[in-house]
Amino acid sequence: MLKFIDEAKIWIKAGDGGDGCVAFRREKFVPRGGPSGGDGGNGADVIFTTKKDVRTLIDFHYRQHFKAEDGAAGQGSKKEGKSGENLVIFLPIGTLIREITDDGEILLADLVKENECFVGANGGKGGKGNTHFKSSTNQAPRKFTNGEKGEEKYIHLELKLLADAGIVGLPNSGKSTLISKISAARPKIADYPFTTLVPNLGVVNLGAGRSFVIADIPGIIEKASEGRGLGYQFLKHVERTKILVHLVDLSLPDALQRYWNIRQELEKYGKDLSNKKEIVVGNKTDLPGTRENAEIFRKKFKEVCFISAMTGEGIKPMLEAVWRKIHQEIASDSYVSSPSRGEESTRLKAVDCGGDNRENPSED
Repeated sequence: MLKFIDEAKIWIKAGDGGDGCVAFRREKFVPRGGPSGGDGGNGADVIFTTKKDVRTLIDFHYRQHFKAEDGAAGQGSKKEGKSGENLVIFLPIGTLIREITDDGEILLADLVKENECFVGANGGKGGKGNTHFKSSTNQAPRKFTNGEKGEEKYIHLELKLLADAGIVGLPNSGKSTLISKISAARPKIADYPFTTLVPNLGVVNLGAGRSFVIADIPGIIEKASEGRGLGYQFLKHVERTKILVHLVDLSLPDALQRYWNIRQELEKYGKDLSNKKEIVVGNKTDLPGTRENAEIFRKKFKEVCFISAMTGEGIKPMLEAVWRKIHQEIASDSYVSSPSRGEESTRLKAVDCGGDNRENPSED
């Protein structure tokens, strides 16, 4: 199974500009030819771009150094050096790019669309040949300039999944079973905690052009916000969702307390998670002894659905409720549509990604 990696640190270096050239015309009938040194080529940029087929950042754990091509030096006869081909690095959709500095990290870009590009490091400009330095007092200049150095940076990549709804709940509440019933996602399912070790994304199609993306967030447990268990490393993936689907196992005697345990972890984690709109979903109604808990939840919450992820009972009306809630949030002024909610907004530099030296990080 593909290991899910959602953070990586890498070093990138743009190409250096080529040096300008010192040369003079040496034609047969031009005994005192003037300067003819060409300019150096520009160094290549390092460009990040998103690709839907890239799902994790795992390749960056095998390769952390990326260097773009240098520009070639200028030549005689005013020939310019060849510019380096841009180095394109593929990232998953939903990746944040931060520069690591001595004073901390600076958010550079948040790539949330397919084929979205960002120039991570700019190549150096090529140097000038001696043709630029000819003057009335210096007809044969030997002056030229060196190419500029390309930028180099240490980069922190962080992936936050993009989903309209996120399923949260304690381990064994039935999240994996539910997402396997409502989408084509096929997570591992078993009757023990922490079966799900990676987030699972699924597309729910309700027909008539109505669909949404839902994420199964691996088990959040008590004190997850303090780093306990597996849930902490995946709480970040809840940040981008429009709403939460809070799944509770009604077959357990302390079902309501288990619900509040998750709510407390969301509040402790911060990042506005506790303020996200949610739909409470009581699961496992097919099991005996769930009626009492169902009545408690019905009285406690204005909006609650009851389902059996195993048999499929109640799933269709629950999905309709999720669809309505998602679109209420989209239309609501309280929801900030930017996927970088809570992050500083960043203006991206648009670039043409076609025809460049595209690299897969796993290829050395």
